[in-house]
Amino acid sequence: MNISVEFTLMPLQTDFEPQIINFIKALRASKFRVLENPLSTQIFGEYDALMLFLTTTIKSSFDNIEHVVLNMKIVKSDRSDYEPHF
Repeated sequence: MNISVEFTLMPLQTDFEPQIINFIKALRASKFRVLENPLSTQIFGEYDALMLFLTTTIKSSFDNIEHVVLNMKIVKSDRSDYEPHF
């Protein structure tokens, strides 16, 4: 089963940008398709493989940030090819 996951990582500190950049770079270095926009980052792939990857990547990010919020949405389908029809 394929999934689409959308993230917004929000370190609760003054110097937040390096942590966000490191998180996105870790996602980009994966074998999964990654799309970015100014407000969030999306990643797409097979459920088991992607969730295993995300578990370790999120933990690593959390280990390096003292206070952080991560908003995450998961959709049961690969929405990477979505284009508005209106």
